Amino acid sequence: MIVVVSGNPRPDSRTLHLAEAVGGALAARLGRPAPLTVDVAELGARLLQSGDEAVAEALATLRRASLLVVATPTYKGSYTGVLKVLLDQLPADALRGIAAVSVVTAGVQPQADAATRHLRELLGELGATPVEPGLALAEPELADAGTAVAGYVTRIAGSFAAGV
Repeated sequence: MIVVVSGNPRPDSRTLHLAEAVGGALAARLGRPAPLTVDVAELGARLLQSGDEAVAEALATLRRASLLVVATPTYKGSYTGVLKVLLDQLPADALRGIAAVSVVTAGVQPQADAATRHLRELLGELGATPVEPGLALAEPELADAGTAVAGYVTRIAGSFAAGV
């Protein structure tokens, strides 16, 4: 199962749409069903409430994935705090054996590269297997994101085992 995670705190964000485009393109390329989406903007303040059912279901969905597409805008050279709040609720090695694609947007490429590196380290800390390279788009590239997504998916699709 492919699961898309949008780490943008704003609803209906470009990050969400970009992540869903990557997840959808991977699903089509790999012959898998459409991805499920976990959007932190929908979870909002519930992320901070102990025992919230929607958050528990979101975390369970992440753990059932065979492939994660984790997306974030760049805030201060890293992923968003709200994405970190979600992922911090997973136990150590909760994502063991799950391939993880990082998708990062930023104002300029050096920021996107830094956030990609930080996100890859976080996913690795949780046991996921980060897919190399991640997709890091700077603001000028977002206008033609469809072309970037298609090229990216073509480039990485061969790195997945049949079971993904």
